[in-house]
Amino acid sequence: MKKRIILFDDDTTRRDSLSMLLNMCTDMECVGTFPSATHAVIEVRNLLPDMVLMDIDMPGGDGITGTREIKAEFPELPIIMQTVFDDNEHIFEAIKAGANGYLLKKTPPDKLLVQLREALEGGAPMTSSIAIKVLQFFQEKPITSYNLSDREKGILKLLVEGHSYKMIANKSGIAYFTVCNHIKKIYEKLHVNSATEAVRLALQKKLV
Repeated sequence: MKKRIILFDDDTTRRDSLSMLLNMCTDMECVGTFPSATHAVIEVRNLLPDMVLMDIDMPGGDGITGTREIKAEFPELPIIMQTVFDDNEHIFEAIKAGANGYLLKKTPPDKLLVQLREALEGGAPMTSSIAIKVLQFFQEKPITSYNLSDREKGILKLLVEGHSYKMIANKSGIAYFTVCNHIKKIYEKLHVNSATEAVRLALQKKLV
C-alpha cells in the first residue's frame, strides 16, 4: 500500500510539481496539498497521512507553528521541513517544534525521494549543509553521557545526521537487527521512544 503524504506550501507551482512527483512513485502518493498551515491539525485528522511535508514561511499559518500543533496531537507522525532557509534560527526552531527532518527546497527530486523514504523508515534526514551546521553548533562537551557506549554514541551521531537504520548498518559494518538492538538500548538510556525524540535530546544535551 502506498504511503500517504500531504504537503503545505504557499507556492502553487511547487505544490503541483511535488504532488506530481509523489504520485509518479510506486510506494508514495500525495493525498492533499494546502497553501497554509492554519488548519494543519484539521487536515491531518481528515486525511490521516503517513508523513507531512511542511514549508516554513507561509502567510496565514507558518510551518513551525503548524508542526508544533500537529506534533501535540500526532507525536509519531513524521514531519519533514522544506525551506529555502538554512540559517541556524530556522533550523533549531523547526527541530524544537518536533520536525523529523530539514531539507532545502533546492534538493534534487531523486535525492528528495530517497530522503523521504528514509524518513518513512524511521530516519531523520537533513540536507548535508544543515546537518553540518547542527553538529557544529553542538561541539561542546556533553552535559551528561547517559552512560552511552562508544558504539551507541556513534550510532546516535548517525541518527542525528539523518541516516536510516539500514544506512547505519552499512556505515557501521554491522547487521540491521544489531542496529535495532543498539537503538533500543539508546532509547532506554535516554528515556525516549522514537528516533525524533532521541535526535532532539542528543542536540539539546550535546551528546554528539
